[in-house]
Amino acid sequence: MTDEIRTFLFAALTEMKYDAEDADDDTVFGPAGLDVDSLGLAELAVRVEDRFGVAFDDDEAEDLAMMTVGELCRSVQARIQPASAH
Repeated sequence: MTDEIRTFLFAALTEMKYDAEDADDDTVFGPAGLDVDSLGLAELAVRVEDRFGVAFDDDEAEDLAMMTVGELCRSVQARIQPASAH
């Protein structure tokens, strides 16, 4: 499932005109990595929420800039599992 999330993230970033070609699990979303701005992070969060049926609160959306691709994949994965257990 983490591979599916990662693939989705890279596809979404590419659609949003961010260069994710050299990104990997250790790449951050913020200025030190993919340089996704706050509006882009908000859009990415909405796309992830819609695709995987998870939710981020406002504080978490701001934290995305400091997360790596791998951390976000694991975070989404952890949110999906409890939801699908019901």
